[in-house]
Amino acid sequence: MKTRMKIARARTLRALAVPALAAALFATMSVASAQNATPTGVRGTVTSLSGDLLKVHTRDGQDVDVKLAADTPIRGVTLANVNDIKPDSYVGTAAIAQPDGTLKALEVHVFPASMRGSGEGHRPWDLGANSTMTNGTVGSLVVSNGRTITVKYKDGEKKIVIPQDVPIVSLEPGSRALLTPGTKVVLFAHKDADGSMAANFISAGEHGVTPPM
Repeated sequence: MKTRMKIARARTLRALAVPALAAALFATMSVASAQNATPTGVRGTVTSLSGDLLKVHTRDGQDVDVKLAADTPIRGVTLANVNDIKPDSYVGTAAIAQPDGTLKALEVHVFPASMRGSGEGHRPWDLGANSTMTNGTVGSLVVSNGRTITVKYKDGEKKIVIPQDVPIVSLEPGSRALLTPGTKVVLFAHKDADGSMAANFISAGEHGVTPPM
């Protein structure tokens, strides 16, 4: 009798454990899927920062709430010029492919030495139709007659033409002190499991600069 009761109890515990385990796995997968999904770009103006909640009024007129973590990277964005781009500089550039195989820059941002390696590579971007982002090290630089740079990254390299009217900025490590009302920001965020947006990183303009990336 006792043996039958033990067997029945074991079966009951197994029956309860399977759904619990499945629920736990589903929750874990949901969080991982949310964090690994393609990030959402948010471009606009800070309206407030209260605790860990940043409110942004976007360029298309939407009001967006974005959560910050204690370690969310924040970058300051300041004006620069083509002379700040030198061989061995680490840069990022949003660009569009040209018929001759080069890329035409939509913007260029120059990283400080402490941020070398950030986002290295070539990938799609959302600054315009068919735009891309290339982060890497400047190999060669021709300022005159075309302002062309070669950007090398671990899987290859791209030749990029920088038009005269393209904005060039410098990035520097920043803090939440930059996130004051009126500051122009560009951030990318993922959706948490509860549907709220959480920032991956934030680029914040200093002295009235609008981050162009």
